[in-house]
Amino acid sequence: MARYYTMSIEANLFGDVCLLRKWGRIGTTGQSMVHHFGREEEAVQLFLDLLRQKRKRGYRPRALMPR
Repeated sequence: MARYYTMSIEANLFGDVCLLRKWGRIGTTGQSMVHHFGREEEAVQLFLDLLRQKRKRGYRPRALMPR
């Protein structure tokens, strides 16, 4: 089954740092979750922890498409 998992760290309008996670089957809307943090370091730590977990489960970065 082809799946995707994306993560990004962004600031919201109120100055908080957010970790956005989206996942699901390719071709579907999937699900999403947003984590709010007061400090960017906390968001980066969770990002790296989740990245390690997903790599252990077989997720790999997508190869860039040639232009």
